[in-house]
Amino acid sequence: MVQEEPDTDQLLVRVAEGDAAARDRLLARHRARLRKMVALRLDRRLWARVDPSDVVQEALTDAAQKLPKYVQERPLPFYPWLRQLAWERLIQLHRWHIRTAKRTVTREDQDIPALPDDSALVLADSLVARSSSPSSGLRRSERRKLAQKLLAQLSPPEREVLVLRYLEHLSTREIGAVLGLTEAGVKSRHLRALRQLRDLLGDEVGE
Repeated sequence: MVQEEPDTDQLLVRVAEGDAAARDRLLARHRARLRKMVALRLDRRLWARVDPSDVVQEALTDAAQKLPKYVQERPLPFYPWLRQLAWERLIQLHRWHIRTAKRTVTREDQDIPALPDDSALVLADSLVARSSSPSSGLRRSERRKLAQKLLAQLSPPEREVLVLRYLEHLSTREIGAVLGLTEAGVKSRHLRALRQLRDLLGDEVGE
């Protein structure tokens, strides 16, 4: 019989018992997800000097040191807690390396690094409804570019919930933990953002 892989909660129990192997498995499990987040958010001017994998490794090293306290207190669900450590590293990098402002689809809002243009385009592509009609390709391409521009018109909180949902693929519960909202609050903000885009793009905005 194939033994089932322990889930995150089971690994956390083992970590609390002092199981170093469980700690390593737990952190390794989320490495790829963290790297994707950092790669999506990292200012493209920093790519020549900063490797997203290095940012993630620093965050995981930090997490390994802080895990004993985390397993006792559980202030957040595990992945949002781990993501917060990587996010703090990312913010530090932008503070240290970015000296001049560059306007992208999202402007910096306090401690939220601006979303790079190529990531914003991926987000716009996710939000524009897909069509099976071969003749609609050009129109959809135009709509996608328009959606990219319209994202800049959303308020930072509404735009951020779309980034977390469609680029980082966080669950409603995880988004709530990241933003400090209830699940109902996340759903409300998400629907409000989609409604604004639909008002501007009509049926081109997907479900």
